[in-house]
Amino acid sequence: MNEEVIEKSVRKLRKLLKKAPKRPDPEFVHDLRTRSCKFESILTALKPKAARRDAQLLRGMKRVRSRAGKVRDMDVLTGHAATLRQHDEQQCLVQLLEELGRRRAQEAKKLRRVISRRGPLLRRKLKRSARKLEKKLRNGSNQRTMAEAAARVLQLSSDLRNPARLNRSNLHPYRLKVKELRYVLQLAGNPKNGDFIGQLGEVKDAIGEWHDWEELIAIAEQVQSHDGSCRLVKGLKDISQQKFDQAIGAAEELRGKFLQAHKMPAAREAPALPVIEAAAKMAA
Repeated sequence: MNEEVIEKSVRKLRKLLKKAPKRPDPEFVHDLRTRSCKFESILTALKPKAARRDAQLLRGMKRVRSRAGKVRDMDVLTGHAATLRQHDEQQCLVQLLEELGRRRAQEAKKLRRVISRRGPLLRRKLKRSARKLEKKLRNGSNQRTMAEAAARVLQLSSDLRNPARLNRSNLHPYRLKVKELRYVLQLAGNPKNGDFIGQLGEVKDAIGEWHDWEELIAIAEQVQSHDGSCRLVKGLKDISQQKFDQAIGAAEELRGKFLQAHKMPAAREAPALPVIEAAAKMAA
């Protein structure tokens, strides 16, 4: 990890927070949400015991990320809905797309309001926090900093071995830990972690896509215009089941390849070897 990575990350995030466009396009929203997530992961990994000001910054960024996430969700769901071909339920599909558009406009308005109100303060706090992190690295504490990040890798990898059985109720929370572990490993900038990071990305995307279709089902059921069974909803549920099976398969493959614990003397379990290697490279 070096100062340039932090400086570049914060500079782009501060630019996004400077002024939200009147009609934020999908690219702006996605960039804001992604960079907010990455910065939160960087700060959490490098400063596990956040000071009061850092805690305030994290809370503010979480609010921005949450608002951006709601807009992003509508963009993704609209993209999924646009791929559907339900000629016998065309009216339901039109109503669904209209509802997604309405919700998107509503959430975009809330996002602009949050950026307008909190953006100036967050930009100052981001700049101050970045300077502290860069100073920490310049003062020769880089090794200790990366050791803290390595400890976070080991903790997250241990968490990802649980629960023993993944299901619809715990799969999305599982994805959040997958995402954080991926960000922390990317933070190290070590190309030897490429396979591990790639597999984490595949699991993140697979679970995310399944969750998107579940959200689409919930909205479709709210707006359907007729009584009884709706073929549109049935079709969405069929797709969701396929995505769920794929997500479970990807997660179990990740566990078997990278996260499977190995036995130590006295029946203790240690992290999987790929995880130990990744953490060791960060702390070295």
